Formats: sequence, C-alpha cells, structure tokens
Amino acid sequence: MKHYLAALLFVFFSSSAFCQVDTVQKIIPGRENSPEQENKPYVILISADGFRYDYAKLYNAEHLQALSNAGVKAESMLPSYPSVTFPNHYSIVTGLYPSHEGLVNNAFYDVTTKSFFSYKGKTSTDQIWYNGGTPLWVLAEQQKMLSASFYWVGSEAAVKDIRPTYYYRYNEKIDIHNRIETVVSWLSLPPAKRPHLITFYFPQVDHQGHKYGPNSPEVASAVHLIDSSVYELTKAVKATGLNVNFIFVSDHGMTKADIDNPIPMPTGVDTSKFIVSGDGLLVELYAKDPKYIQDTYQQLLKNKTADYAVYLKTNVPEKLHYGAKDDWQNRIGDILLIPNWPKVFNLYNSKFTTIGWHGYDATVVKDMHATFYAWGPAFKSNLTIPTFENVDVFPVITRILGLSNTNKIDGTDKVANEILLK
Repeated sequence: MKHYLAALLFVFFSSSAFCQVDTVQKIIPGRENSPEQENKPYVILISADGFRYDYAKLYNAEHLQALSNAGVKAESMLPSYPSVTFPNHYSIVTGLYPSHEGLVNNAFYDVTTKSFFSYKGKTSTDQIWYNGGTPLWVLAEQQKMLSASFYWVGSEAAVKDIRPTYYYRYNEKIDIHNRIETVVSWLSLPPAKRPHLITFYFPQVDHQGHKYGPNSPEVASAVHLIDSSVYELTKAVKATGLNVNFIFVSDHGMTKADIDNPIPMPTGVDTSKFIVSGDGLLVELYAKDPKYIQDTYQQLLKNKTADYAVYLKTNVPEKLHYGAKDDWQNRIGDILLIPNWPKVFNLYNSKFTTIGWHGYDATVVKDMHATFYAWGPAFKSNLTIPTFENVDVFPVITRILGLSNTNKIDGTDKVANEILLK
C-alpha cells in the first residue's frame, strides 16, 4: 500500500511540475550598455498577432487611431509569403523573406536534418532553426546595446548564441498590467542596464479571429483590449520621462475561408514516395527520391481543379519569393499545392472548427494585409504612407537605434527615408 501511495504521489507531483508554466523573467548576467549606446534612442516594437490592416478603423480603436494619426501610419503592410505567424514575425526582425531566414512556415520539414519544425513544439526554441539572418536583438547585443523581449518569435532561442538580456518564455498567464509594469521597470533601470530595444507581443486578436472569424463581436472586443492596453503602456512609459519610440505592427490579417467545401487531398500524392508537410493553405511535398518529382507533378497537374495551383519549386511565381532560387535554407518542398482564396485543403479528412484563416498570397488577398503604425520623437507627424513590405521595418529600427548592419537583407531604406525625421 505504501508503494502504491508513493507511486501516486510521484505521478501527481511529476504531473504538476510538468504542467507548471514558466513565468519567471530570464536575465543574462554581466551585460551592460557601452557608454556610447547609453545615449541612443529607445524603441518598443509591439505586435498584435492577426491585427488586420483595417481593424482599428473598422472597430473604432480610438487610441491607436489617435496615436497613428499624430505620427505615421501605412495604408497597410504587406506580409511575406506565406502570411502566417512565425515566418512573418521573424521576417520583421531580420529584414529577410521567410525563404531566406529559414522559417518557411509555422510547421515544415527540413531535408538536411530530416526533421520537422513546429511552432507548437520544443523545436520553436531550438537555435538550429534560426540559422538565417540576424534578429534585431542579436544585432543590438553584438554592438553592446541591451535588449528585452516580452515575447517574439526566436527570442527564446540562442540565435548566434545570443538571447535578449531580458526575456520570458512564451506563456499567456502573465496579465497585461504586470507586463506593462515589467516594461516600465526595464526603462527605470540605471542607464548601463536599461534596454533600448523592447519587443512586446499580443496574441488575442489572432485567437479570436481564428475561432469566430474576422467580422465577429469577439474580434471587436479583442481589438478594444489591444487598444486600451497600448494606451496604458504609452502612459506608463511616458511617466518614466524617457522619449520612447513606438512601432505597432501585425504579422498578417485574417479572412473567412470556405470551410464547408474544403479541397480533399489530391489524388496522385503517394506518401510512400513523398513526405507531406503543411496545412490547409500550403501543402509541400518533399520527394524521398528526386526521380518521383516529375511524374507526380504531371499527374497532379492533370487531375487538379480550379480551386488550387500546383507548382514545382522551380516554377513558383517570383513575387512570392518562395521558389528554388530563394530557398536559402533548403526547406521548401519539391512540389507545392496552393489553394485559391477562399478555398482550403483538408489534408486529414477532419472537421474544421476554425472560421478565420490566413496564409494566402497577400498580393492577391487584401484581407491578409497587416498593420503598421509608428509614433515618437524619431518619426514625422501626421503622415500616411502607401502599403509596403514588412521586411522594410528592420532598416527603420536600425536607423533609429544607430545600429550598423553589414548582413544581407531584403528590406530597403525607402520607408525609413519616408517616415523618419533624420
């Protein structure tokens, strides 16, 4: 009986420990701003996941509209392909398209390591997946400027063996007020210990958009939550006496897909010959032997419907930056199946419960467009600019912070030249 009770206690405490969420701030010891960096400006980069380009106006986010009207706003921001969370968050902070930085989807196969990446698994914090590009916090830390992250894709991985000086493991247990207090505490540190780059992430709009669709009261409520939270953050930061620059972005938009008439797995896909990866909006086939590629491609072309397109990696449209010549990390499939909006694939013959979707080509589907607002001492006032690609955010931030960058990026200085005072 004693052994039985001991076993039960072991299982209970083991399960409790396993289910515990890590909410403790991580601090890398021994780092300080160099004297030169102590005098540099401050940037808080905020992402509201799934905050479609028109949500602020559509749902009357009064604070965000006022802040962006007084500063800079873009008509919209164009996400990279595919328009999903992990690739685009990392494109924003590296200035590289997903095919170049290596996060080619939220989940994908890597033929070199013969392993799968998933944004939901432990792989999401493993540095081997982030071997393309240099994220902003790594660039800053390399130049003796401290950084902090209250969540961002890649911030938990030791990219180039470097993490932000202050960071958290992703969880949704820390309430917004405590998160804002943490940001204020960072900005209240002595100059040598104070981060000049802070990333900050909100998941709520994306969650509600998926569950209820973009035109729902639940999304409206989530937009208002973000609106009031950003306003609270700006007030709290202002009380520190520091002139901080804010950049508010999203990774993609959201649309209502046709989940009642999904596309079944096309005939011709032989899983004994191909490894299949992807989701409803992008299916990638990785050949176990190259000799299978052409015959399978021809068969898929022959049997396909008007609901989707079939591409070889070698003939993907250049505008997507997702073909063979762009596959710097060798992670794109040999054959790609891409549905046309509003269609989705049902790979596993399961019942869909997700109403809102993203991942479509943003150059075709406007609902995929993201948001860009900016305000603070570095930015021009009362300025609206045309739609631009999200890889152009990286040069804006390096310019504000005075960081030098010799790494190859896809972003250009065009937006920085348009919106910054100098």
